[in-house]
Amino acid sequence: MSSEKVRDVVKLKYGQAALLTQVGQASCCGAGGAPDACCDPITSNLYDAREAGEVPELALKASLGCGNPTALAELRPGEIVLDLGSGGGIDVLLSAKRVGPTGRAYGLDMTDEMLVLARQNQKNAGVGNAEFLKGEIENIPLPDNSVDVIISNCVINLSADKDRVLREAFRVLKPGGRFAVSDVVVTGEVPAEIRQSVELWIGCIAGALRDSEYTSKLSGAGFQGIEIEPTRVYDIGDARQFLAGQGIDVDAIATRVGGKFMSAFVRARKPAY
Repeated sequence: MSSEKVRDVVKLKYGQAALLTQVGQASCCGAGGAPDACCDPITSNLYDAREAGEVPELALKASLGCGNPTALAELRPGEIVLDLGSGGGIDVLLSAKRVGPTGRAYGLDMTDEMLVLARQNQKNAGVGNAEFLKGEIENIPLPDNSVDVIISNCVINLSADKDRVLREAFRVLKPGGRFAVSDVVVTGEVPAEIRQSVELWIGCIAGALRDSEYTSKLSGAGFQGIEIEPTRVYDIGDARQFLAGQGIDVDAIATRVGGKFMSAFVRARKPAY
């Protein structure tokens, strides 16, 4: 699938998700969803009650990530944070609170509907030290050496040019800056049936990198201190859930997928020079 096709499909689907959230028709398995039959095992139950109480309800409902990077990135007062693919803004708003009034949190998203939603959530939350930028994660609209920390929540998998994303992340980070993202990582070969599914690109599955490949790409972009920490491993039951409805023979594929996909926290740093 071409990078342009992937981008167009992602933009369409996430635009639709933003609009559904605004009219109260978001998936029952947003970040705070209860674990029931319709729940996506990747996006559910990522934020605790305290964090949920810090952001508007629509920001929580619009969360389509696979982790909680703000809880793991060890953000410090005064730092400048950039969220790649910020969606409804939940991680930007939480980051802005962590870095305090002397810091700043940027959110980058290419989808107009998500930007509208994020800015409304920012207004409702009364957060002044955040800013949402329109752009693509392959071409970050910020200067070189301008950001202390880059976070992202299951978005890098959606890019068809991950090498460029990582090079751009390296470029905008200050010397000694930190890369701290949540993403879906695979520990084995991915069946071709999954790679070919457009809908699974949107669900962060088909674009998942192997752990060794992720490490290699980060190293190739110039990063050091690379670590991949599993935060949730998906079993065969989970595999059945995320394959259902995709026109794929679940029984035939589930045993080849179960246990191979995991949500992970990926850490790396730019050398201090």
